Amino acid sequence: MPTGSDLPSALEDGSSGGGWPLIDGWARATFSPTGLRLWQTLSHQSACLSCAWGTGGQNGGFRDELGEPLQRCFKSVEAIQAELQPAVPAEVFAGRSLAELQQLSSAECDRLGRLDRPLIHRAGSTHYEPISWEEVHALVAEAFHAPAPARVASYSSGRSSNEAAYLLQLLLRARGCNNLADCSDLCHAPSTIGLTRVFGSGTSMVNLESLQHADGVVLVGSNAPANHPRLMNELIRLRERGGTVIVINPVLEAGLLKFGSPAFPIRSMLGGGSEIASLFLQPIPGSDTAVFLGIQKALLERGAIDLAFVKAHADDWQPLLEQIESTSWEAISACCGLSREELEHTAARLAACKAVVFAWAMGITHHANGTANVQAIANTALLTGNVGRPGAGTMPIRGHSNVQGFGSMGVSVHLREPMRLALEQLLGRPLSRTPGYDTRALIEAAERGEVDTLLCLGGNLFGANPDSAQAQRALGRIDTIAYLATKPKTGHFHGLGARQTLLLPVFNRFETPHRTTVESGNNWVRLNEPGRTHLRGGDLISEVAFLAELAHRLHGSEPIDWRCLQDPVYVRELIARTVPGYGAIADIDASKREFEVAGRVFQEPRFPTATGRAQLAATPLPDLTLPSPEHFGGLAPCERGLVLSLITARSYGQHNTVVYKPGDSYRGMTHRETILVNPEDLVACGLRAHQWVTVQGEAGQLEGIELIPGSVRRGAALMFYPEANVLMRAVSDPESGTPAFKRVPVLVRGA
Repeated sequence: MPTGSDLPSALEDGSSGGGWPLIDGWARATFSPTGLRLWQTLSHQSACLSCAWGTGGQNGGFRDELGEPLQRCFKSVEAIQAELQPAVPAEVFAGRSLAELQQLSSAECDRLGRLDRPLIHRAGSTHYEPISWEEVHALVAEAFHAPAPARVASYSSGRSSNEAAYLLQLLLRARGCNNLADCSDLCHAPSTIGLTRVFGSGTSMVNLESLQHADGVVLVGSNAPANHPRLMNELIRLRERGGTVIVINPVLEAGLLKFGSPAFPIRSMLGGGSEIASLFLQPIPGSDTAVFLGIQKALLERGAIDLAFVKAHADDWQPLLEQIESTSWEAISACCGLSREELEHTAARLAACKAVVFAWAMGITHHANGTANVQAIANTALLTGNVGRPGAGTMPIRGHSNVQGFGSMGVSVHLREPMRLALEQLLGRPLSRTPGYDTRALIEAAERGEVDTLLCLGGNLFGANPDSAQAQRALGRIDTIAYLATKPKTGHFHGLGARQTLLLPVFNRFETPHRTTVESGNNWVRLNEPGRTHLRGGDLISEVAFLAELAHRLHGSEPIDWRCLQDPVYVRELIARTVPGYGAIADIDASKREFEVAGRVFQEPRFPTATGRAQLAATPLPDLTLPSPEHFGGLAPCERGLVLSLITARSYGQHNTVVYKPGDSYRGMTHRETILVNPEDLVACGLRAHQWVTVQGEAGQLEGIELIPGSVRRGAALMFYPEANVLMRAVSDPESGTPAFKRVPVLVRGA
């Protein structure tokens, strides 16, 4: 476990991420049949389709919000290439039954091509069949109008625009419905809830310029080299200016040791990669509250807590200090698996920094105590005075390109009061106070037969959920499901409505025939210029046009001329009037000036809470006891099994549930049917590398899985999402509803 002084030896073996394979990938993409169209798209004034750290917009395809060049990553190329595929051949849906289509993997679904005309599956049929848009509009309007408001719902993903998101929540709230489930419920909801609780704001308080003034970064539960490569450029720069990067992750990711960035061709690429981690800790999965409590205890004991800052700018600090003092080192180490010495060394490195950014991804939020994990990080930032000033603060690293924008637009079951009041004034009546379904609550309600109509704006609701059998069963009890999508997904074949399922093709971001906007994970709003589709003869619709037409059919023309909102300019006028911090969007069409959402990046320690001060809170240590082998049942007396804490994760060639490449060369996992296990665990239980095993979870099992020895902490393992979803029960964080994807108890036994 490379930590502290033995980290350099881990760097000597040549392990790294990025580098020349990225150049090779760019070259292959350039000389592919879609190479010309790819480069035209990369140069188009629209935001990156991939992660929320993306670039593009009015600065052009390769520039970030500060105008810096060469800020486009290969994940963006993969996403664009997938959107440039030809249309799904008509014979696919006409000639292949749903039973056949259900055998396809995520990658195979994606490779079918682009959806180019509306389709419907009717109960009792074995195929999807074409349908006209007029019939689509009539069927969807009827499906939303007939049931009681509590029996209709939506699910959405960050691939869509702010304008579509705003329309979606507005038409549902006007219908009296708050069932606005979103993909963020399955990823960063603990970040939003935890940060709002502490600081009164649930997004990053750090912008790109502020990050460039930091001399320390604590990066927790993130595989940024694979999922947010643009962030790696900032970590390289920080290390080059003498800064410290502390990485906390149960998996020793190669790209977090060294990373070769094409943005620095000489000093990074030719040098064999730039060093990233100054210190690498590998705790027990799910123990992050213990890790940060240990760091806090070490800081307190060395007199490195900024108590004057805490007293001046935070409430309820006394109970937290009491918890730190009263929790023993033995309890902390037993929970997180790290020694007192390791945590004291980490605290010393942290205390030596002048301005620290605390950043994290889903390795923090995907736990049954995800919200507490976020609060533990926020507590540490406050105790060290690293909030409310340049170069310091908290920074959740969100995964999808506009997932944060959807939250800003009100697509959430937790609507902020200022926006609620503004929407009530707009609509001229009070909004329903009935609590809405988040994503997990939606699945559970559907399984109980309490949902009649569901509109999915992007995403893969079936594929993104834990317990795949439950997800399929629940969706099958919904009367009507309408999927707005650009390409086929596994959910379109496994998540069929009881009466009818509509598969509706929409333009992607760089094709949409009108301007749209998106918001980055660092609160930057980008403007996308209109484009055109390469699908000649296709019968597609923009999401804004579809939602405005649905709203018109449901609500007529009062108190809003809903059909007029097919022009996003008018949608932006409503956004400026009702969404806090978004006033600048009103004239973005004329000015073309992109902007930072107001009131979120704190340059001084005054926060939008009731008191103007941060709110500290104790974070209890979690119980991380794993079940015994007998818990899983079915073991013969002579069988030997290994119980592990399974981390489900994306591969390097993957974006959310969409798989671009079958394996992961950085982790030595050459195909999807693999499990990464610590070599010492294999020896201890009598298993061997590359043996084929059965992995048994609490909800299901997978057979024919290859054991791959790798640098994952003892007692933990890693498998690929979404394939491993079938294993896990839907154990969720009770405060956010986010499932514990990163700590799944499994039994590994010889096949």
